[in-house]
Parts: sequence; structure tokens; C-alpha cells
Amino acid sequence: MDASLHTDLNWNLLRVFYIVASEQSVTRAAKRLGLSQPSVSNGLRRLEDQLGRRLVIRDSRHFELTPCGTKILAECVQIFDSASRISAIVGADETGERGLVRYQIVSNLASPMLDEIMRLFHQRHRAVTFQGEIQNSQIIVRNILENRLNLGICLLAEPQPGLCALRLFREEFSLFCGAEHPLFGQSRVSIEDVESEPFVSFACATQGAGLEPMSTLLAGTRLGRHIIGLSTNMEEVRRMIVSGLGIGVLPLMTAQQDIRDGALWPLRITDEPIGADVYLVHAQPERLAPAERNFVAIVHELIALYPDMI
Repeated sequence: MDASLHTDLNWNLLRVFYIVASEQSVTRAAKRLGLSQPSVSNGLRRLEDQLGRRLVIRDSRHFELTPCGTKILAECVQIFDSASRISAIVGADETGERGLVRYQIVSNLASPMLDEIMRLFHQRHRAVTFQGEIQNSQIIVRNILENRLNLGICLLAEPQPGLCALRLFREEFSLFCGAEHPLFGQSRVSIEDVESEPFVSFACATQGAGLEPMSTLLAGTRLGRHIIGLSTNMEEVRRMIVSGLGIGVLPLMTAQQDIRDGALWPLRITDEPIGADVYLVHAQPERLAPAERNFVAIVHELIALYPDMI
């Protein structure tokens, strides 16, 4: 590689690669950057040409960093994290510390604990900006462990080794069917009644990660052998169930309006509640920017102050 390359390195192209690698998708990267997909693809190709190395292997169904791409991403994480911290230091003034709290969160979470975390943090740090992105639990955890993300709110069966995790609350789920389903309106059904029914599922529940309540429900039963619909997005799973594609698991709290409207019906197949613990997961403390450390500190404070919310 040319020794003078570092003097000519296009930092805008490097940032394009960093966002593409972080999102693991040109489409999502283009949306985040506010650019067209062809522009992002072209920027990635120009950087690869400049470096003389292939950084990404991708097609319509697959995305993978090359060994060189993985090493460069690790350097990018440090570069742009440092830039973020410098911006936060320079931007701090008498109104309080500035900065960005970027986090990924599973869709349709509703909780007084989450509301209070946001409220209290904003009250104390009004100059800090929030950036929330919807993602499924499996990818959130992977992004944290691979240093692509510093903060996430997701479902975990249990904390994983090497992962900083704070339990926020437990979310209760139920099995549902839509209004057109023959089991709609029945007060109690057996497992045998639903074993052969088509299922709508969260994508990560079918990938062996064990992070979603669907995985717990399927364990030791014959449920979900026929998957008719699959999505990483809670609203799309809900839409498929309401539309009558099949039965599936949804959060009780977010399904209440659909139950009242007669669009969904909870199928009670067991006296044991179906639930999943919601955690704040975050990078190692030394990797956190000041605003992120303050966010984690407020979570610790509220967990100690309001244990009944957990």
C-alpha cells in the first residue's frame, strides 16, 4: 500500500464505510446518511479502490465484512467515537454537557421505566440529542459485542458473558389470533388445538438465539412447526396475525387496543405467563462517551430508586 495513502484518504468515504458496516446494509446506511443507495454503493467502491482492498462481500441476501474490512471497522469505531467525544467536549457550555445518545431498541416497547429514564435524563441534560433506531434483540446484542453500538434496549433470556446488562423490567406476552381465525373468542384452548396452526414469528426466534419469547414458547412443544410469516419488526408481526395469516406472540400491553377493537384475541394455552426480561445493554464503560455514561448512570439510579418498576 502506498505510504502516502493516509494523506489522501477521503474521510467522507471512510464514514460511508463505517455506517454501511454498522448497519450491515447499504439500504439502511443510505437512509441514515440521507443519501441515495447508488451514492452509498459508489462511495464504498471508491474507498475500496483507493485502499486497493475488498472491504465488503454482499449480495441481495448476504452481507459480510472481509478480514481487512473487519480490521478497518475496528479503527473506524475508535476514530468516530473519539470525534464524538471531542465534539461533546467542545460543545459543552453553561447549559450542560452536549452530546449524542444513540441507541437501538426493539419495536413497540411500552414501560413507565423507559419513560422515566428519558424524562429524567432530558431534565438533567437538555443539550444532549437522542437518536433511537428500531432493531431486533439478536442484532442489538451482536452490535454491542462487536463494538458497532454502545447502547441498546432489548430482550434477553439471561445476561451473556462479556455483555454489560441492566435489567429494566419484564414484558408480558401472549399468543394471539386474528378475528377470522376459528379459535377467536374461545376462553381456553389446548396446546393440541394450536400445534398444527400456521405461525407468525419474529425472525430471530427461528434462528436459535433464544432472545425472544417465541423461543420460550416453542421449547418442548410442537408449536410453530409451520412458519407462515416472518419479520424482525413487531408491527409487521402484528399485521400478519390481524390479517389472518396465522397465530403468533405479541406483547400484552401493546395489543390492548386491538383486543378492545376485536382485531386480536389472546389464546390462553397455559397458566404460566409468557414473558421476557428487557435489559439495557451497553459497551464497556471505557468505550462510552460522556453522554452515554450519564445515561447508564441514570438507569442505575432509577433501578435503585424504583425497584417496583423492574
